[in-house]
Amino acid sequence: MVKGIKKGDAVFTTNFSFFATAEVISLLGATPIFVDIDEDTFNINPELLDNQIQKVIKESKLIPKCIIPVDLFGQLANYQQIEKIAKKYKLFIIEDAAQSFGASYKNKKSCSFGDIAATSFYPAKPLGCYGDGGAIFTNNYAYAKICKSIRVHGQGKDKYDNIRIGLNSRLDTLQAAILLNKLEIFDDELILRNKIANNYSQQLSNYVKVPKIHKNYISSWAQYSIRVANEKDRKQLVEFLKVHGIPTAIFYKKPFNENKIYNLKSDNFPISKKVSQTILSIPMHPYLKKEDIDKVSNTIIKFYK
Repeated sequence: MVKGIKKGDAVFTTNFSFFATAEVISLLGATPIFVDIDEDTFNINPELLDNQIQKVIKESKLIPKCIIPVDLFGQLANYQQIEKIAKKYKLFIIEDAAQSFGASYKNKKSCSFGDIAATSFYPAKPLGCYGDGGAIFTNNYAYAKICKSIRVHGQGKDKYDNIRIGLNSRLDTLQAAILLNKLEIFDDELILRNKIANNYSQQLSNYVKVPKIHKNYISSWAQYSIRVANEKDRKQLVEFLKVHGIPTAIFYKKPFNENKIYNLKSDNFPISKKVSQTILSIPMHPYLKKEDIDKVSNTIIKFYK
């Protein structure tokens, strides 16, 4: 909304994330152009992104305007490459940092990449409140001013001076108070999340495909997601873990292109298709005890043995 994205504009984003990422593009009448992912990080593949931009320029009447990378499960996307591509085609970057608050690359924190970043404070996120909430980050004063206006019904001098079409997107006081207190322990929780993830990886790496964190990256571990051989294997493992009192979740059961409202050819997105069929998230939060981690790990190992 800040950049006036509209019908006829192309916005490039990952094919594998929560629906909100694609939804915001469609809500403004623009066209989401999906890009397949990197199999190791589950994030948008920069090489394929460049190819898709070139394809739209050559074959479409759409005008390329924006890239929305997603920092899935807590690991930052490859902004070094993405920013080069954005500069090459003069595109705007929105960092979807809904799952990555606290993550970093070479000590540069999540929510500081691109032109504007947005994160979520939904309870399941690394920094969660007790309801719905989120924040927008930018170093551009003009963008910040418009964002502040949009969040309160497009207000101007006050809330009754409406100078643009906006939204009701205020963070309520109760959630803000909760977040301020949780921020004080957030760095400690981030250390705990990484210790838990390392423990899982050490125990499970010989049985399932564990998440790969590239050099110089620190993940905030919104989820710890393993990969198994196939859908049948996953279904049986889910049932086995359930019997032993261990909850699981599948993020995400199908990529965006398979959603009925988009319905694009699946053979253009082989990696996100493969990942959606084989991914499984196991318990992850800062206060998992050693015996909990061992129980989850040993139960998975028992399944495979």
